[in-house]
Amino acid sequence: MPEMTKLTSAIDGFEFDAWHGVPTGPRKGGLVLIQEIFGLDQYMIEDAKRWVAEGYEVLVPSMFDRQERGFVADHDASGFETGRKYAGDNGIENPVADVQACVDALKQNGPVFLIGYCYGGTVAWRAAVQIADLSAAVSYYGGGVAGIADQALKCPVICNFGRKDAHIPADDVAATIKKAHPEVPVYIYENSGHGFNNDGRPDSDLADAKLARARSAALFVACGAAI
Repeated sequence: MPEMTKLTSAIDGFEFDAWHGVPTGPRKGGLVLIQEIFGLDQYMIEDAKRWVAEGYEVLVPSMFDRQERGFVADHDASGFETGRKYAGDNGIENPVADVQACVDALKQNGPVFLIGYCYGGTVAWRAAVQIADLSAAVSYYGGGVAGIADQALKCPVICNFGRKDAHIPADDVAATIKKAHPEVPVYIYENSGHGFNNDGRPDSDLADAKLARARSAALFVACGAAI
C-alpha cells in the first residue's frame, strides 16, 4: 500500500515528505516523479499509482515542503501564483538535492529513473546533469530546459512538449535542445497543451498522454528496467 515517508536532503539536512508506492508483483526498477508547481495533487498521485501498477517502486517528493509543508494547490490563478513563488523561493539546488535523496533511497534495489512535469520537467534536466546514479530521465513541458540545454547529461533523456502549449514555443525549444544535444529525442504532441499528462484536464489528449507514457516506459526498459 502507498504511504507517506520522510527523506533527508544532504544539502541542508532538511526532512521532507514523499509519497511512496511499492508494486505488488515483480519490481521493474525505482522511479522518482517530480511534481508541477501545484504540489502532490490528484494528478500526481494518479500518475504515481499508474507507474506502481506497471511494476515500479515510486517516490514522489513534496518539493515545496521548505516553503509550506504538504502544499497542494488548485489549478487556478491563485494556485499558479503561489506555486510559482514557491518554485522561485526553493532555488535550483534544493530540488536536485531532494531528488538525490530519493535516488539514494531506491538505488540499492536496481536502476532508478526519473520523470518530471512542468516545474519538475526542468528539475529532471538538472538532475540528469548532476546525479550520476540516474539511469534515465524524462522531461515533460519543462519551461526552463531551453535555458540550460547546453549542460552535459549523465544519463539518457527524452523531452515531451505540447504543440498547443501557450507557455512554451515547442518548435523553438526543440531546436535549442537538439542543437545542444542531437542525441536527445524531443517529441511534440500535436493535440496537447501544457500539462497534458493530467488526464481530464482541458489541455490533455488521452492518446498523446498514453503515447508519451509508452515512450517513457520504452526508455526505461532500454536503460535497464526489468521486463
